[in-house]
Amino acid sequence: MRIIRYNQPVTRGYARANCGDNRSPWAGFESEIDRLFTSAGGNVAGSKATQFPVDLYEDKDNATVRAELPGIKRDDIQVELVDGHLNINATRKTKTGDDEKSSSFSRSIRVPDTVQSDKVAAAYEDGVLTVTLPKREESKPRKINVAVK
Repeated sequence: MRIIRYNQPVTRGYARANCGDNRSPWAGFESEIDRLFTSAGGNVAGSKATQFPVDLYEDKDNATVRAELPGIKRDDIQVELVDGHLNINATRKTKTGDDEKSSSFSRSIRVPDTVQSDKVAAAYEDGVLTVTLPKREESKPRKINVAVK
């Protein structure tokens, strides 16, 4: 005997076309669009620290993290490796007239145990932060020759 579990579909605020009442099929469309943008980009207006996108690369020797941080000075970027997490914090300061505003950006990325934490290097050039995480020798792939007898 096989048990099949049925879940009721979730409508999430948009109206069904044939639901029997005279509601417009566009009812709830605006709130659905707001929900999609909030889930994709976060609530940028309501949060103090926002996340920025990063690119992750890996080859046989290194894992590399690239983050685009345009308009941020090198002194306003902090990179830390704490308890297996790479933490990148940046602050952008803008000055308009007599007012100075600052925006904070942060990102935390889980780093594998195969990284040599004492040899991590970071470079910032032309608005791009590149963090190089070298792998331990024992975790690098090795080619093993097979002898034919």
